[in-house]
Amino acid sequence: QVQLVESGGGLVQAGGSLRLSCAASGRTFSSYGMGWFRQAPGKERDRVAAISRSGGSTYYKDSVKGRFTISRDNAKNTVYLQMNSLKPEDTAVYYCAATTKLVVVTPGYDYWGQGTQVTVSS
Repeated sequence: QVQLVESGGGLVQAGGSLRLSCAASGRTFSSYGMGWFRQAPGKERDRVAAISRSGGSTYYKDSVKGRFTISRDNAKNTVYLQMNSLKPEDTAVYYCAATTKLVVVTPGYDYWGQGTQVTVSS
């Protein structure tokens, strides 16, 4: 089992940047693929980015490609989401999640954090 705690959300103007962090408990962090998801009011939660266990493979939602970067530090049990050129439509609660599935784009993540609010003003 793994517990996830996100941090780094906040209020930023359009065009600005934020870096989200997700700290994981336990000693088996490198056994999990990791993802960042977001949910805006009135919308379904969807996956923004994902990264494989080793960090060697990454995946992005089309609308964030070139602006967001997912990375992980297995020595620190932490996954990051660097968000640049933020837009008002990026406003949402952002969640990190862990999956035991080898293919990280497979639906059905196993563990979730509590979420962190990101608000982008125009």
